[in-house]
Amino acid sequence: MEGQEPQAAAGEQVQRRPRVQKNVTRSIASDICADVFPVGSTLPRENDLCERYGVSRTVIRESLKILESKGMVRGRSRVGTVVCGKDEWNILDAQVLEWIGERIFEFDLLNCILEARRAIEPVAAEFAAERATVQEIADLERAWQAMRDGERDVAGFTDADVAFHTCLLKASHNQVFLQLVGIIQAALKFSLHASNEAAERRDEAIDIHRELVEALRMRDKAAARDCSIRMLDLAARDLATAVKQHSPAKPVL
Repeated sequence: MEGQEPQAAAGEQVQRRPRVQKNVTRSIASDICADVFPVGSTLPRENDLCERYGVSRTVIRESLKILESKGMVRGRSRVGTVVCGKDEWNILDAQVLEWIGERIFEFDLLNCILEARRAIEPVAAEFAAERATVQEIADLERAWQAMRDGERDVAGFTDADVAFHTCLLKASHNQVFLQLVGIIQAALKFSLHASNEAAERRDEAIDIHRELVEALRMRDKAAARDCSIRMLDLAARDLATAVKQHSPAKPVL
């Protein structure tokens, strides 16, 4: 029995290691986002990082590999690991967005997401009015009902909102839009959560989403596009409020 204890201990170590590595990766990424390690700077040496984060060199190396895969750092021969410019970061990656956290407002990323939605969603709504299946319209209606029922719960409302817009892109039956679903879903959730949280009331959004479902059911392309544009205008208004709420307070002179 005693011979099994080291195996159990080793097993526990194997189970803990991914969590440790994940936490360290998040910590380094957060320090990069907070400009503790500014863009263009070289990260401390491995031994110094081990001491700073209290982990082994193996964990540090694994974490740096993950950060490099996200475009946040790059290893350079004879130089070390350099922090990449923000324009090189994979900002649509769910983990990167999580690491950026509240600083997402400083990156002006939410407005960029809104601009991308303006370029895509009205067209997707038109296509969906023409191409959506009965089941897809039913899925959109179900997502709308979840929004209506979760009006007072920001997290639940946002999840239903994301489901609605994901269904809309799929219902366009455009292959490129279908690929975009997986790419922008995490960013879309951050954007919708910010605007939904800032909105004083959500009944306007609920009404417009219902109108869009009806436009698709009636196969009215013009109405579907109009609903999508009004929906985005509403999101822009609420997003502006969110940005204002998160802007640093100006010092009183």
